[in-house]
Amino acid sequence: MSKKILIFSYAYFPLVGGAEVAIKELTDRLIGFEFDMITYNIFGKEKDFEKIGNVNVYRLTLPTKFLFPVFSFLKAIRLNKGRKYDAMWSMMVNAGFAPLFLKYIFSNIKFILTLQEGDPIPQVKKRVWFVYPFFRMIFRKADYVTAISNYLADFAKDMGTRDVDVIPNGVDLEKWRIKTRFRSQGSFLLITTGRLVAKNAVDDVIRALEFLPKSVSLRSVGGGADEDSLRSLAKSLGLQKRVKFLPLVNHDALVRLFEDADAFIRPSLSEGLGNSFLEAMAVGLPIIGTKVGGIPDFLEDGQTGLFCRVRAPEDIAEKVKRLMDDQSLYARLSQNGLALIGSRYDWRNIAGDFERKILSKI
Repeated sequence: MSKKILIFSYAYFPLVGGAEVAIKELTDRLIGFEFDMITYNIFGKEKDFEKIGNVNVYRLTLPTKFLFPVFSFLKAIRLNKGRKYDAMWSMMVNAGFAPLFLKYIFSNIKFILTLQEGDPIPQVKKRVWFVYPFFRMIFRKADYVTAISNYLADFAKDMGTRDVDVIPNGVDLEKWRIKTRFRSQGSFLLITTGRLVAKNAVDDVIRALEFLPKSVSLRSVGGGADEDSLRSLAKSLGLQKRVKFLPLVNHDALVRLFEDADAFIRPSLSEGLGNSFLEAMAVGLPIIGTKVGGIPDFLEDGQTGLFCRVRAPEDIAEKVKRLMDDQSLYARLSQNGLALIGSRYDWRNIAGDFERKILSKI
């Protein structure tokens, strides 16, 4: 008889982020398990119920997301009457309040917590200040805790978790066209992907263009709250012709955009792991990032990428110039990045680790 697992997540497809991709990639590969999910109908436009891949998705349409812990708790009790779940799986800590209290009622149901947080830890804590004691209890009450990076594993331990398994996010190698990459001659195109929010520091990349030849340009993929201010910044610096903003695109379009680019850059202020870096490496793009959060798990300076300093446009420019001027460095970063993705960040292997380390115990 297959094990039944109830997932709690504030968001799910069609809203796509690292956590949502991780759920989809893992559940598609975990055979012999049945998955239900309770999630928040963020825009109020999605179906109350639908099946996506191997997951039965139940969406709660609520006037505010702050009601999600209460109503997901009540929904879980109703679902459990007929399903009799073997485990509850909270994707990110903010979805863990309902499982926390359900654990007191259904002590036999295992509680799995996965850390995917990308925002700065102080900011994460600040958002839950009014329920901080319960927030800490989530870490201590969970039977199994996984984190996508060593950085988040340290956060979990700091919050009282004794044992944490580091199980990263990955890349579906069957969907990404891995190839040998060569640096462009003449023009040099930088690409960054992800939400246009403060933590991704796209403003620093724009400012770095002032210190680079006019042949260097930037393509930013993915909208966000800071788009208008970033457009204004580029215009104020006279760089609007060198900076192009594109909306979120589907996978095939993103692959083509990556193939047109010469390097991936994101001088993050915080990062849980950095799925966008992994995807860029999977198509052979050299990467430039900061030494923050989970990025050092995969970026070894001079071997799999280049580190730039935080909030340092001139240093960003220096790293870009190194890639432009040193063909051997460019080739080494590209080849080593491809090798790392294939050996450590293949979703097939990651799903196997998750099943062996966590699901086999429930």
